[in-house]
Amino acid sequence: MLDVAATRFRPFEVVSKVRESTTITSFRLAPLERQHWRSFEPGQFLTIRVPDRNGGHVLRNYTVSSSPREEGTYRITVKREAAPAQDVPGGLSSCWLHDEIEPGAVVEIDPPRGAFKLDRASCRPVVLLSGGVGLTPTVSMLDVLARESDRPVWFIHACDSAAVHALRAEIEELATLRPGITLHVCYRFAESGDLETGRCHSAGFLTRVTLQGLLPLDDYDIYMCGPRPFMQALYGILTSLGVRKERIAYEFFGPASLLSETEQTTAQPPMTRTTEAATGEDGLHVVLQKSGHELIWDGSSESILAFLEAQGVEPEFSCRAGVCGTCEQGLVSGEVDYFEEPLDQMPPGRVLLCCTRPKSSIVLDL
Repeated sequence: MLDVAATRFRPFEVVSKVRESTTITSFRLAPLERQHWRSFEPGQFLTIRVPDRNGGHVLRNYTVSSSPREEGTYRITVKREAAPAQDVPGGLSSCWLHDEIEPGAVVEIDPPRGAFKLDRASCRPVVLLSGGVGLTPTVSMLDVLARESDRPVWFIHACDSAAVHALRAEIEELATLRPGITLHVCYRFAESGDLETGRCHSAGFLTRVTLQGLLPLDDYDIYMCGPRPFMQALYGILTSLGVRKERIAYEFFGPASLLSETEQTTAQPPMTRTTEAATGEDGLHVVLQKSGHELIWDGSSESILAFLEAQGVEPEFSCRAGVCGTCEQGLVSGEVDYFEEPLDQMPPGRVLLCCTRPKSSIVLDL
């Protein structure tokens, strides 16, 4: 069988390697053949083949931190994940990039993809919220907003200290391109003089009071990316301030319920188990064979995965973009449409939940 994944990856040369902070480095990638560069939307990511310790390879996703207007190259900005303990290895891919990859090296990447991207058609004010190296998508978004829009923008970034604050000069320069862009930096461990000199604007954690003081009442588009504790805290603050959940877009590898641990969602009551789903007058059905749930597809969800999550069902997933294969499930009956081409071809009777919608009523082996 043709290795579909192998046909998608293309060789790119590392043309520069720039230290952005004590822990974060940027890598500029250019295709060996120019036609292999693909345009992207701010917020999307690349998938890179990384050698593993057993002679094979693993796949890792890195957000493109450069501007979409910089045609011909991509920039990824990566934090080196050091070993948390003496007997625990460091991050496989981040250590490989930081320690072994130098300008002139060739890496294999898959074109940009991902549903976490800036809605350029919206006219609403924008809040870009990031923690640590989670600023990689928001910097790309800020570039587009600063150059191509007059929408009010609040760029709010939290990190441990000035030593690990990446891309600061670039962000400050973008903020000067036009009026209406507000920057706020919060250092968890601010040092003497950081506040006085303007290196940061608040210390400790981003709080409800801080956000209330920064953001006037309005209907915002919010884009959020960072470590899980940061995401959980900010999601809770934003929803408590009355921000509608559909206005909060986030890059998060894990069940959406983890962002709000106290929020309980209830699945539809179980129905009689069946192995065939019929399309009734009320629309398409999504039947979960193992649990006996029969759900009515309402057409408003971006994918089968998002639909199931909205019903309180949480299948395993990671990338949400057809790359990792974590959300692969058995398709007992019915047909689906792929709105994002998966990295690997799905065999008959299997489906990726994150990048499909029902074409007919379906039965899943769930």
